[in-house]
Amino acid sequence: MPDHDSWQFATAFAALLLLVYLVRRHLDPLRSIPTIGPSAPLLSYVGAIRYLFDLEGMVREGYMKYYGTIFKVAMLDGWLVIFTGPKLIDELRRSPEEELSANEGVAEVLQLRHTLGPGVDDQFHVAVVRDKLTRNLATLFPDVLDEIAVSFSEYIPTTEEWTEVCIWPVVQKVIARASNRVIIGLPRCRDQAYLDVAINFTNDVFASSFLINLFPEFLKPLIGKAVPMVSKNKKRLMPMVIPMLHERQRMMETHGDEWEGKPHDLLQWLLEEARVKGTPFDHIVEKVLLVNFGAIHTSSGAFTHALYNVSAYPQYIEPLREEIEAIVAQDGWSKASLGKMRKLDSFFKETLRLTDGSLLNIFRKAAKDVTLSDGTRIPKGTLVAAASVTAHTDDAKYAEPDVFDPFRFARMREGGVEDSLKHQLVNTSLDFLPFGHGKHACPGRFFAANEIKTMMAYLLLNYDMKFAEESKRPANIRFGPANLPSMSAKVLFRKRRPGREGYTNSAS
Repeated sequence: MPDHDSWQFATAFAALLLLVYLVRRHLDPLRSIPTIGPSAPLLSYVGAIRYLFDLEGMVREGYMKYYGTIFKVAMLDGWLVIFTGPKLIDELRRSPEEELSANEGVAEVLQLRHTLGPGVDDQFHVAVVRDKLTRNLATLFPDVLDEIAVSFSEYIPTTEEWTEVCIWPVVQKVIARASNRVIIGLPRCRDQAYLDVAINFTNDVFASSFLINLFPEFLKPLIGKAVPMVSKNKKRLMPMVIPMLHERQRMMETHGDEWEGKPHDLLQWLLEEARVKGTPFDHIVEKVLLVNFGAIHTSSGAFTHALYNVSAYPQYIEPLREEIEAIVAQDGWSKASLGKMRKLDSFFKETLRLTDGSLLNIFRKAAKDVTLSDGTRIPKGTLVAAASVTAHTDDAKYAEPDVFDPFRFARMREGGVEDSLKHQLVNTSLDFLPFGHGKHACPGRFFAANEIKTMMAYLLLNYDMKFAEESKRPANIRFGPANLPSMSAKVLFRKRRPGREGYTNSAS
């Protein structure tokens, strides 16, 4: 048995460890930040479980108690600090990258370094999307319209009788095809094997990141290697994309930067940028995956939420149709004509105001110790975010904020040029955060907005739609910060009956 001195040493050592822990806990800057839920060791896991299943309740509780300041909630692998009120949210979005880092925040939430690898740190695709894709939206519009028309005609029957459609997988496929018509072009955008990879990658990112985030930091690299769902998609995509890159590079070397039939798509722009930077082809494949993730996940959620609203509130279908038909009859189909559809734009903006894909936004990670303007200290390594769900329902900003008012923003745009720009879907603000806000706002939001509005316009002019008589708008999926539409709900479709003469798009 251990002698008396050994017991004394063990007791003293345990007391020293406890003292060190208590001192460190007392000095931890996070301790001074108020907590929603228990904050004591071990008991904080009670709050972490609530974070998974009732984050909205926690955010609203924190909003009521600490509006205009910050509070923290427990996650399974650490603390999340949440900013409330326009002043602090504005301070968050203005914070420089070397203090509260957007890149590190995304990497922490999605854990891509532990799945795809360090190549994800080179974000050159963001500049390509922000610059070249956005500047070419008008030129690319006919291709997007064509792919939407062809896709819907394949996935939703145009019959005289009502047909029940589980809408989530259809929306993902249509968006994957329309987006990849621009990302990688024909015929690959219709290749089912390629589309499966693009869609599976989007879904696997969330599954992988959730599993990895269950574990402490030192174990995450090992868990990332044990969860190969994301990396396997890269391996599957490599033999599809790299031969295309080799062929395009050969054409550039043979004919120069311009040649007859040169592709006008994102893959070409990524290749040209990578050529300047000396980026290897496998990193370009990663960028193709990441652009697909941004395009498919965000747009699928936004469109499905909006389609559920159209089906749940059929009284708004005719006003939308009248606006769309009048503009198309006068101006035809184009990016410019889409921009004139204010009711349609407002319908999507109001949908996202109340059913954004996330309860939180503007995720950042402290790259060093940061002191906020109110004196609050955020220690290095802390994950922070803005409470978008409460910003979107602030009665100081929105009349009857909990009411779905689909033409709210169309009315707001009637005040003149400034109001017209301020209240359109793609414009971010401190009280509209689905796309983030500031210099790190989603660079692809202009493309995404055009895509989902074109999809809805096409459906409204070609189909009747509704929920079954006994059905109503399905409940959203809430898990952690996710606020996603039901993935199993069904909508009834049939070929549009006049009323007005049914519209047939020239692209179909």
